[in-house]
Amino acid sequence: MSDIDKKILNFIKKHHVFTLATSRDNKPYCSTMFYVFLEKEQMFVFTSDNDTKHIEDILVNKNVAGAIALETSIIGKIQGIQFTGKIEKCEGDFLNYAKKIYLKRFPVAVFAELNLWSINVDFIKLTDNRLGFGKKLIWEKPAVS
Repeated sequence: MSDIDKKILNFIKKHHVFTLATSRDNKPYCSTMFYVFLEKEQMFVFTSDNDTKHIEDILVNKNVAGAIALETSIIGKIQGIQFTGKIEKCEGDFLNYAKKIYLKRFPVAVFAELNLWSINVDFIKLTDNRLGFGKKLIWEKPAVS
C-alpha cells in the first residue's frame, strides 16, 4: 500500500466535512456530511441514514467522488481535495473499530443512530496554491495484481 503524502493527510485531518457525489441512472447527486479519515486503512468514514438519496444511489453504484474545500477568497490560500473511491457499509469488527474513532471525533453522535459507511479511496488530488499557483499533489492507490 502506498503512503498518502503528508500534505494531503494534514489537509484531510484539518477538516471534518466533505461533499459526496453519487450517481444512479445517469443522474448525479451531491450531499455533505461529517467524516473521519482512517489513515492506515486509507478510508473516509461517515454516518448516514439508510433511506437517504445518496445511500439509495450507492446501493446501485458504489463508485463515488468527493471534495473537501477550504473556503477562502484569497487566491494564494486556495486549497482543496478531490477524491474517488468505492463505498461500503461498515460491518462486524470493522464497524466497532470505525464507530469508536467516529465517536472520538464527534462525541455528540453518541445520541444518534449510527449507520456507518466507509469510502475506500483510490485517488486523491490536493490543489494547494500556497505551494504555487495551481500546484497539485496526486496520490493513487496502486493497482492490485
